[in-house]
Amino acid sequence: MGAASTAGQFRAFWADAFGEGVNDQGQIDALVGATKAAHANAIVAQVVRRGDCFCVRAGLPVNESIAAGFDPLQALIDTAHGQGIEVHAWMTANAIWNSTTPPRDPNHVFNLHGPAASGRANWVMTRSDGLSKLNDDWMLDPGHPDAAAWVANVATSIVRAYEIDGINLDRIRYPDGNLGSLVPSWGYNPTAVARFRAETGRTDTPSNTDPQWTQWRRDQVTGIVRRVYLESTALRPRIRVSADLITYGYGPQSTGSFENTRAYAEQLQDWRGWLREGILDTAILMNYKRDALANQHQMYDEWNEFAKDNQYRRSVAIGSALYLNDIASSVSQVRRALAPSAAGNTAIGWVGYSYRTPDAMTDAGTRSGATGRAELIKALTQPSQYDGVTPPILADAPAVPAMTWKTQPIFGHLRGTAVATDSTILAGTAIHLVEPTSGVVLRTTTSDGTGWFGFVDLAIGTYRVTTDSSRVSGGVLGQATIVPGRVSLLGAATPSPTPTPTPSATPKPTPPSTCQRTDGPGIAAPANVASGLAGFHASWYGQSGYSSLCPGQTATAVVAFYNSGTRGWLSDAMGQVAYLGTWNPEPGQDRASMLGGDGAAGSPNTGWPRYNRVAVQPAAWVGPNQVAWFQFTIVAPTAPGTYRLAIRPLVEGAQWMEDFGVFWIVTVR
Repeated sequence: MGAASTAGQFRAFWADAFGEGVNDQGQIDALVGATKAAHANAIVAQVVRRGDCFCVRAGLPVNESIAAGFDPLQALIDTAHGQGIEVHAWMTANAIWNSTTPPRDPNHVFNLHGPAASGRANWVMTRSDGLSKLNDDWMLDPGHPDAAAWVANVATSIVRAYEIDGINLDRIRYPDGNLGSLVPSWGYNPTAVARFRAETGRTDTPSNTDPQWTQWRRDQVTGIVRRVYLESTALRPRIRVSADLITYGYGPQSTGSFENTRAYAEQLQDWRGWLREGILDTAILMNYKRDALANQHQMYDEWNEFAKDNQYRRSVAIGSALYLNDIASSVSQVRRALAPSAAGNTAIGWVGYSYRTPDAMTDAGTRSGATGRAELIKALTQPSQYDGVTPPILADAPAVPAMTWKTQPIFGHLRGTAVATDSTILAGTAIHLVEPTSGVVLRTTTSDGTGWFGFVDLAIGTYRVTTDSSRVSGGVLGQATIVPGRVSLLGAATPSPTPTPTPSATPKPTPPSTCQRTDGPGIAAPANVASGLAGFHASWYGQSGYSSLCPGQTATAVVAFYNSGTRGWLSDAMGQVAYLGTWNPEPGQDRASMLGGDGAAGSPNTGWPRYNRVAVQPAAWVGPNQVAWFQFTIVAPTAPGTYRLAIRPLVEGAQWMEDFGVFWIVTVR
């Protein structure tokens, strides 16, 4: 289960955003210079700290400490790449604010969805006893569907907007501050609990350690990681998706199994499962232990050994706490991090926390970070009094190892949104991947709270996607063709083949068909879209394939729009809800179409919201940098020919949004 051997070694500093690091060009120059001097080749830089960004193009509020006109992330990319150093954008997944004074930006997630919000608009994590923040931190609940989608969309907005080498998820778990060891006590946001009840049929409020509730919460975290992995890989097929992972206490060797560790049972972070499924490229252990303490020395080695031997088809890097140790102890920990396990498996590298606090003396304030870094760099790269072993552990300067599963792929991936026949979202629903010829179910997953689902590492070929939900006519959601190294989007389903009659049946002869439906390939999203435009805005973001239909036949169409503005779209709220409307030239603005409608104004009744409103946003909330998958049904006219439906997004009662010339084309045979 260890990772395959590959040339190179991943070496990095975590550079946090709570002090010197990326606040101005001078700090960035110093960070890159120290990384280069340490013979490291990557920087894991904190760009999303608490609902804001040390960047300007991701659609988030810019951190209030950053000077106007300066883009820390872009400056870091330019400087680091000029020195051959990778940049991995580190985002804190669920902490959104920690002050009694709210953020200045009215569009900050805390202001829109913090403790002052009510109903579904409130995304705040709550403990079972009613506590709604930990120490000074307000947090998002992974079980809230809109909060989970927000986390995933923040990550992918950075991937989309910047030429980063990796996206790194931190605090992608339930928090500390539980009501006992192995007692996961958080996740009681009312909307999250209501979702759990709706998906399980239960009516009670589950206890902290209820097995079904615990697994459901764990699955919500895993679902966010899966979504970030697939959406990021779709945007940049060779990006490295990593996460900073819990290693509290002793390793599985002492606790009896990974399932008995605090990471899995209390923080609900199944990072071994993420590696096994393949939804992380690199697991970075936060193996923060004081080496001078015998028990923590043992904990450090146990977790390293376990991680090296449980990499599956992906990779592991060991992170150590520079700030907890003297320099000699840190060098010893780096050596043990990079050494093979007893089974001969090696991690791909080491990451130090942190650049700002490189040793215990710096953390205690008895010497400067610059002095501590200089001593650490010397100990890692040169013979010194800190290390009696030669050569020094980081004497060479290798390249970052390749991710062969991405650079030489043999598998592909699939993502989609589960939508019922009546165009409503199928949240928390079992989704099956089916071999279309035999009908064998190959895998099963569960859609998230917005209907999104995904499958990773699929053999090339064509698959059908089905569900047991009675809300889907025939149970078929669609089909997709998988190609190596790419993320395919679920397309419309082709009709199931006619069943072969049983021997006892006496079928009547039927004339040969002269018309057969076909569905073209989906149209992928553009490489770049606008982001962070003031007000209501939308950018076209792909669609399913055009259909050739028989007269009177229906088909389901999906068109995606990215919220490129700073204002969210809120369902059922006039002046805030997003629709697709009919547009010029066919059939004309607010005109009825022969391809679909609600039966009014001469339109056929295909279930549209109105004859001139093709579809409404599928999720209750579509925030900035989130994607809405609008779905609608069209019907083929009786006369053969090619028909077009022009559509344009709008916020009902407020304004039409951008016109990208989006058409739906139907060919009738």
